[in-house]
Amino acid sequence: MRAIQLDEFTGPVHVRDVPDPTAPDGGVVVRVHATGLCLSDWHAWAGHDPDITALPHVPGHELAGVVDQVGAGVTRWHVGDRVTVPFVSGCGTCHWCRTGQAQVCPDQTQPGFTHWGSYAELVVLHAADANLVAVPHDVTLETAASLGCRFATAYRAVVGRARVAPGEWVVVVGAGGVGLSAVMIAVARGARVVAVDRNPAALDAARRAGAEHTLLADGRDVPAAVHDLTGGGAHVSLDAVGSEPTCADAVLSLRRRGRHVQVGLFTPVDGGPRVPLARAIAWELDLLGSHGMAAADYPEMLDLVATGALRPQELLDRVVGLHEAAALLPTMDTAPRAGMVVLDPRRD
Repeated sequence: MRAIQLDEFTGPVHVRDVPDPTAPDGGVVVRVHATGLCLSDWHAWAGHDPDITALPHVPGHELAGVVDQVGAGVTRWHVGDRVTVPFVSGCGTCHWCRTGQAQVCPDQTQPGFTHWGSYAELVVLHAADANLVAVPHDVTLETAASLGCRFATAYRAVVGRARVAPGEWVVVVGAGGVGLSAVMIAVARGARVVAVDRNPAALDAARRAGAEHTLLADGRDVPAAVHDLTGGGAHVSLDAVGSEPTCADAVLSLRRRGRHVQVGLFTPVDGGPRVPLARAIAWELDLLGSHGMAAADYPEMLDLVATGALRPQELLDRVVGLHEAAALLPTMDTAPRAGMVVLDPRRD
């Protein structure tokens, strides 16, 4: 099969022919039709993820496709099924998995991190009966690719963790894939949204997703601007970037007793990351982590996609082939983003 492969962290990215995988016991091999280019994959390329211990490596973790092989012991899935999968795949047997919380499974696997991922024509997925999610035929596989990470992650952050309520103000810092998804989901729940980004095109996309206000992060005092727009600060903040400045802007944009959800992953920093905990203590803020979403929670989200209440397909920017994706991967931390870029490994 063809795949995008790295031989060293922060090094060149290659498109190569590599051996086809074989379905493990309890798992499947999926033929990838679409896989998102996500900032988490850049973290993998940069060597920030401790799960990646062996090189060469194939990144890619949010995907949709068709089951190509079925391993021994799999009962729910068959060759030809259209599927997606949460980027956190639980073991299927521990307490957390049995109670529908596979996103924190201590024995989880993650394609593109714990093993070769979906920047390839074929990818292995483990514990298939516990983790795979059927893609309805009225949802395209390009749309479904975003559900395994960015859209599902945003859905859990907004709905499951922050429990955003109608009429609340939500500030979303970072209008990339996760941020735009969070804007759309919060608006669908009746919230009023302020989107913050350094890229004007991303803010245009945020307005199209339903943001009531947008702020260009051009050196201005973002928290002060949010407090002015919202009459005292947001009820909920979400950092979809993952840096000390964006986290601080998000936390300091909250009103008293507000809730912050941290979704963006931080790059390693000495002695950090630093978070404005003095404000969290004085104003009794809730600081919440959010890490993907379990397969058990997908039906509610997919129902909203099927009815049109949520429209992740509108967040798709473009579809690229393997060679263009390989060129984009090292630049993803700095390249302007105005929507989701999806790789179709069957191209070029």
